[in-house]
Amino acid sequence: MPQLSKICLFLSGIFLAGYIITTPLGLYEYSGWLLVGFFISLAILFRAYEILKGYSFTIMIFAAVSAAMYYPQFFIVAGDFKFSRLIIPLMQIIMFGMGTSLSLKDFARVMQMPKGVVVGVLCHYTIMPLVGLAITKIFTFPPEIAAGIILIGSCPNGLASNVMSYLARANLALAVTLTAVSTLLAPLVTPLLMQLLAGQYVSIDFWAMMADILRIIILPIGVGLIFNYFLHGKFKVLDDILPVLSMTGIALIIVVITAAGRNALLVVGPLLILAMLTHNLTGYFLGYWSSRLLRMPEVDCRTIAIEVGLQNAGLGSSLALAMGKLTTVGLAPAVFAPIMNITGSSLALWWRGHPLEQATTEEILPADVPGRA
Repeated sequence: MPQLSKICLFLSGIFLAGYIITTPLGLYEYSGWLLVGFFISLAILFRAYEILKGYSFTIMIFAAVSAAMYYPQFFIVAGDFKFSRLIIPLMQIIMFGMGTSLSLKDFARVMQMPKGVVVGVLCHYTIMPLVGLAITKIFTFPPEIAAGIILIGSCPNGLASNVMSYLARANLALAVTLTAVSTLLAPLVTPLLMQLLAGQYVSIDFWAMMADILRIIILPIGVGLIFNYFLHGKFKVLDDILPVLSMTGIALIIVVITAAGRNALLVVGPLLILAMLTHNLTGYFLGYWSSRLLRMPEVDCRTIAIEVGLQNAGLGSSLALAMGKLTTVGLAPAVFAPIMNITGSSLALWWRGHPLEQATTEEILPADVPGRA
């Protein structure tokens, strides 16, 4: 075991023991930092092992969320500046990064694999919204939190799905194409689904939401595509920085929302976690078996399962902010994000350990895979 790993293992044990001791004593001003220290040291430890490396980002999210729950005052406002103002610009940076990782050939693949794209997009935009609606009927949540559950189900795929498909050795070409197509459809489909399914909980302005999605994701992706077309490979440092910016950006978004909605999370937190876990796992299950019933190749079934179960939580958070309901509608996307990273990584690593007999996925270098967000 490397020296740094030994140090991190030792520190994680000390921090965890300290947290267990201080929490029953009510020393929350200390126990919060001990919990954060535990997660940070654990994340660094995981980076040293290939099988655990994929979980390090999620562990860092836990550290950030713990800090936001224990010390929300640090993440809500600084002077006259509200940190919530950062959410939409951060999301635009993430979407620009996605645009730079795409090319026209990703959209041309629609003609090369029409069945996979049609099945994947239909499954994504039917299964997740309807499962979200069903969850709001099963669980008892306040109306605006219920609307947030439907919102996360109505969002397009996120960049995380491409990373998970790569880790799972699934059909990465199909994954990238599904993410691109579902994102381009989002300005029309997401507001429509919200109006139809969530209109019973909150007032939905179809045209305003469409304009917000165009501004938050379509415009930055378009700029990224143009950048990639004319300047691809000319700014190597940008290729290295954008994945890190994407991961940092989504972490900051989750922290700001968690801090802002802390009081509501203390009331509905455990139940919302259960609801989001159910939503996420049901998406994988129904996405996979719907594809199997339609006689899709196994590699495509795995890909579609991942694409259905993983959502663009950052967009959900940004739309909640645009609606002026960050602390309520925005809670479900904030909770969904770390959950999907844990389950997605686990499912991807499981499938990676059970490869198909014949490799049918297009080979794409790791450097071409967008950063997790």
